Amino acid sequence: MPRLSKFENYRFIGNRKNMKVYDCDDEDQFSKLEGIINKNDLILYNLLQSFAPDTISEAKNRGFKPL
Repeated sequence: MPRLSKFENYRFIGNRKNMKVYDCDDEDQFSKLEGIINKNDLILYNLLQSFAPDTISEAKNRGFKPL
């Protein structure tokens, strides 16, 4: 599966702008995330969040909601 260049070791990536978490192993979610990143330049504005441990539960603990 493809991953984002700055987040290649993470499966779950959160968007701080809309508080949604994306599963990079899901092709549909990954393509949505790429589109949002390109449109809004989320990397430049530091609006992406990775989680450790890299689980959906940790993302939920931090207030992010899955797609």
